Amino acid sequence: MDFDVFEVVIALAAGLGLFLYGMKLMSEGLEKAAGARLRKILEAVTKNRFLGCLMGILFTAVVQSSSATTVLVVSFVNASLMDLFQAAGVILGANIGTTITAQLIAFNLSDVAPFFLIGGVIMVMFFKQPMVKRIGEVILGFGMLFFGISVMSGGMATLKESDMIKDVLGSLTNPFIAVFVGFIVTAILQSSSATVGIVLLMASQGLIPLEICCFIILGCNMGSCVSALIASIGGKKMAKRAAHIHFIVNIIGSAVIMVVLFLVQEPILEAIRSISTAMGIEDVYVNGVNAKIARDVANTHLIFKVFQVLVCFPLVNPIVKLTYKIVPGEDKKADNMHLEYIGENSVFSTTAALPNIIGETTRMADIAISNLSKGIDVLFTKDEDAIAEIYETEKSVNFLNEQITNYLVKANQLSLPVEDRKLLGGLFHVVNDIERIGDHAENMADAATQLINDNLSMSKYAEEQIRDMFEKTKTLLQYSLDAFEKKHEEHLRDILILEDEIDELERSLQEGHVERLTKGECDAETGMIFTDVVSNIERVADHSTNIAFSIMTDVKKPDLKD
Repeated sequence: MDFDVFEVVIALAAGLGLFLYGMKLMSEGLEKAAGARLRKILEAVTKNRFLGCLMGILFTAVVQSSSATTVLVVSFVNASLMDLFQAAGVILGANIGTTITAQLIAFNLSDVAPFFLIGGVIMVMFFKQPMVKRIGEVILGFGMLFFGISVMSGGMATLKESDMIKDVLGSLTNPFIAVFVGFIVTAILQSSSATVGIVLLMASQGLIPLEICCFIILGCNMGSCVSALIASIGGKKMAKRAAHIHFIVNIIGSAVIMVVLFLVQEPILEAIRSISTAMGIEDVYVNGVNAKIARDVANTHLIFKVFQVLVCFPLVNPIVKLTYKIVPGEDKKADNMHLEYIGENSVFSTTAALPNIIGETTRMADIAISNLSKGIDVLFTKDEDAIAEIYETEKSVNFLNEQITNYLVKANQLSLPVEDRKLLGGLFHVVNDIERIGDHAENMADAATQLINDNLSMSKYAEEQIRDMFEKTKTLLQYSLDAFEKKHEEHLRDILILEDEIDELERSLQEGHVERLTKGECDAETGMIFTDVVSNIERVADHSTNIAFSIMTDVKKPDLKD
């Protein structure tokens, strides 16, 4: 008897391990293979709440995890890529998309699991193309998931022969305890799909009735919120509110369904059973699993989620307002010596890692450009306090350069989507170019300090030339950052035209300076500072052009002769 118990426990633990790891492998493989494209679609359609809901269904159905979708949404909100109303639509859709796993499990594909395992191993082990390897991981995970189900089914088949197990599970008649069990197990496993899969297997083995499965599933719905709540702990207040939307939606939906079940559970269950019958699913055991009961549980999960979304969709505005009551106030304004979108105090998701890095890099660029503008101004105002501010701000740019570079090194070791990984090399160059732009601001401050110390001043004519050249460079910078941040080609031709104009202007100004110097029309020391400033601005333009083309992996520089 002891040996039998040990054997069953090992079988259940091994099956659960294979099931969970298979689901993880499949989910991560899908994220790596298609995550970047899905993210772009997600960013594009979320302005419409209904389309956002549909995209939430699609994204979650693909990655097989509502937790992954919700954490991604929370990270988008944290990075200011999405507002709470847009996030709410995607979160509602994720609640429906997560039911696809139970539907797949109900098909009971254990017989073909070995073929998926073999196919997945071949693709992962013998192919070099990253995309093929990622798809192989998906197939391997799919096979491992169903092989784990097969192992667990074998263990549960032994359990149902035990009178003691029947008595223990038969005593689970209290709906509230069933909800609590579903909540705790899901919170521990960090996956409602996994918990529903286990419940589906137990029900199909006759270990628990459908009546109790309903309440365990409701507990799973609420337990699935734990991942997003934990992920939002280090994030901004808006990210915390997004996580609470997920929690509130599931609480409201589960509470309404519980009330309905207490009032009319039997008619509802009969309707659910009739759906399986109408689908032509017979009440027979296949590989130890009752196909009809398995489908009943999967359909229950789907119907509950759809009903929950129908209840909460009209309540999105009040729910969003409620999150402001739960998480009041605004984030404190901090100095520039901190990270906003990446690092320990951010919400991490592999699919959102690249947008978050781009957000932090763009923030670094804004600080550097603002500092450069101050650098141009102090050449003529000679404001010593402003000069001191430039040196202080340059420390922030250097800090961000170091932190973003370190994060990029770590990100390069993560399992990022294939398309995102291609862009990491370019991002190292972007950060370096922005840091160099920051250095040029410091060079301007040095030039202003020299003018003050030597009691020198530039002429009005020199000021006009420098400001005119800088305005062109600033326009080029804005075009470049726009292309970098949004990865579009709209201004690429304009960028190259401006770069050529700035190069020509720099040559013209240098030649004009030499001519004035020869005629004795300007002071030699002031003239040297002027030429240094002009040269610095021209180098800023070069760095700006580099930024625009840094992550355009599939774009060549336009030919200006066309």
